[in-house]
Amino acid sequence: MTIKKRPTVFIDRDGTINKDAGYINSLKNFEMYPFAPQAIKLLKDNGYLVVIITNQAGIARGIFTEDFLSQVHNKMRVILQKNGTDIDGIFYCPHYKGSKIPAYNIDCDCRKPKTKMIDDAIKLLPVDTSNMFMIGDKYTDIQMGINAKCKTIMVKTGYGEGEIANDYSKWKLKPGLITDNLLTAVLSILSGKI
Repeated sequence: MTIKKRPTVFIDRDGTINKDAGYINSLKNFEMYPFAPQAIKLLKDNGYLVVIITNQAGIARGIFTEDFLSQVHNKMRVILQKNGTDIDGIFYCPHYKGSKIPAYNIDCDCRKPKTKMIDDAIKLLPVDTSNMFMIGDKYTDIQMGINAKCKTIMVKTGYGEGEIANDYSKWKLKPGLITDNLLTAVLSILSGKI
C-alpha cells in the first residue's frame, strides 16, 4: 500500500508561532501567538502536514538542554491539542560552530539556511515535494525554503518587520510573499495566493 503524499507547510518556531523571547530558557517565556493554533488547525483541516523547523543554538551555547527543549515543545503541543489540532513533526538544529560543548561544536548540515531539517522531514513523513511551503520571520528561513524548493512566505512578526525594513534590498533571494503573521500566511496558502 502506498502512502498518499501530502502538501506540507514547514513553519519556523520563534517569532512565527511564538513570541521571540531570545533564548527561551523558562517555560513561562514560551508564549504562543493567539492566532497560531487557528492557523495550524486550518492547515490540518485542509489536509496539510505541518512541520516545525527551528534552529536552537541555545543548546550549543549551554543556555538550555535538549531535555528542556522537549518540555517547551510538549507545552506547545498541549496548547495546540487543547485547540483541537497538532503538528506532524518537529525538527531542530542544536549546533553552533564555536560552542564550548564539543558535541555541538560542528559545522552541521542542519542549521538554517542549510536544508537537512527539511530533507530529514521528507525522508520520514509523506511530504509531497511538489507542494511545499516555508513560513518564517527571518531571511535564513526564506533562504532555506528556496534552497529546499519550497514556496516561501515571510511574516512580519518576530524579526520579520525589522529584517524587511532594514535588509530587504540586499537579499539575493526574495520571499514569494510577505504577510502580517502566520494566520494571514496560511490564508494566503489556502486561497492559492502563493
